Amino acid sequence: MTEPIKIAIFAMGGEGGGVLADWIVDLGERDGWVAQTTSVPGVAQRTGSTIYYVELFPRAQAAGQMPVLALMPTPGDVDVVLASELMEAARAVQRGLVTPERTTLIASTSRVYSIKEKSHLGDGLVDPQPLLDGAVAAAKHFVRFDMAQAAEAHGSLISAVLFGALAGTGALPFGREAFEQAIARGGVGVKASLAAFGAGFDASRAPPRAPKAVDAAPAEPPVLAKHPGVAALLQRVASEFPAEAHFILREGVRRVIDYQDLDYGTLYLDRVRGFVRHDPGRDDPRLTQEVARYLALWMSWEDTIRVADLKTRGSRFDRVRKEVRSTDAQVLAINEYMHPRIEEICDTLPAALGSWLLGSGWPRRVVERFTCKGRVIRTSSLPGFLMLYFLASLRPMRRKTLRYRQENAAIEAWLRRVEDTAARGDHDLATEIAECPRLIKGYGDTHERGMRNFTALMQALDRLPAPTAAKRLRTLREAALADEHGNKLREAIAAQVPG
Repeated sequence: MTEPIKIAIFAMGGEGGGVLADWIVDLGERDGWVAQTTSVPGVAQRTGSTIYYVELFPRAQAAGQMPVLALMPTPGDVDVVLASELMEAARAVQRGLVTPERTTLIASTSRVYSIKEKSHLGDGLVDPQPLLDGAVAAAKHFVRFDMAQAAEAHGSLISAVLFGALAGTGALPFGREAFEQAIARGGVGVKASLAAFGAGFDASRAPPRAPKAVDAAPAEPPVLAKHPGVAALLQRVASEFPAEAHFILREGVRRVIDYQDLDYGTLYLDRVRGFVRHDPGRDDPRLTQEVARYLALWMSWEDTIRVADLKTRGSRFDRVRKEVRSTDAQVLAINEYMHPRIEEICDTLPAALGSWLLGSGWPRRVVERFTCKGRVIRTSSLPGFLMLYFLASLRPMRRKTLRYRQENAAIEAWLRRVEDTAARGDHDLATEIAECPRLIKGYGDTHERGMRNFTALMQALDRLPAPTAAKRLRTLREAALADEHGNKLREAIAAQVPG
């Protein structure tokens, strides 16, 4: 050999990238190779994305001298790239570290969504197919499968699966036993790591499987409800609405009942029922579907009562224990970082009292003084749990709150606008209006900005020319979803709305 073997590892915080690099170094040194590893952490990525770089050179060929090894990978000069996530693999390709002449690319097809993807008001997720196509074209050999799932199945970190896949490709001149011995010498989580290693080894030798076909429509689950009231509402869905809308309506019913009660579910179906007659045919109930979808979401807005309810559910505690792999012998503490503003406090009060406090002088300032800083509430402790449990128990009083009055009035106004437009025969525009509550989501400032953008859309709608109103409204809605602060929406309104 005249050049070392060059390996770049792209991993995020908590995935064991450093352990993986140490295994490779130990693997080489035990077999008489000179090994060097460096790492460059990045704090601006999802959970801190780090590049680990390893170079291996056979000591027997060093002629008694210490070879000079590089500290960072060079584009076009890397033999193996390991990536713990698909976007990290794409980042390696973008940087030119993956080349069709020499690079073996080993990457998990799983995703850890970026902040930009998760904070997008609409569907901000990156399409994975172009990433896969680019990696296939860039690499000499591309090994990919869902390594995060394999790691989860064996109770290990993804680094062990990557190590197994590296062994399975034969990209390094070491046998499987040498890889396994490197894990064993680590001495921590050996059993689980070896199991995950084996899964990665076997998967890397299997041919890539084509993705499973996804049905255009979700599978229709059987309508099962033990509670007679819920069963009655689901029966209404089956008998009063077109079959194409059943899935959305059933999920909507379950959501609003979970949010409030059976009467609320009845109100939900009563509101949607009036739109069935406006659809051009029962085989194309687009308007009914969109109203059902966004009405269910809007009717279950996130208020302080809802947040407290979700944070004190037994299912949440079980999910947290599973995510952190807590055992019965361990003590689990859950801290909630909460900062309700004066607006959220007033929204939870009875309508008259909340309106008075919100518009008052010194009483409002007194409340703001005590709420200007956030609070850390430990729901795993009895005092913290009881505090939020009491707040969640106010659910029967929600209909009397200021927030309910405001949201209900806005919902009714939106439904009237959709129905009036549909009654005039403009089905496309009515459907576009029905999708506008997509802007309204979240809690606190996020909800406030979304409602502000929604109101701006409804005001602009009155000035749109009738022949192109549906198309222009869709353009305005997409602009609002592209920028939560409303800057792009204002630009679009200036361009799309006459006068």
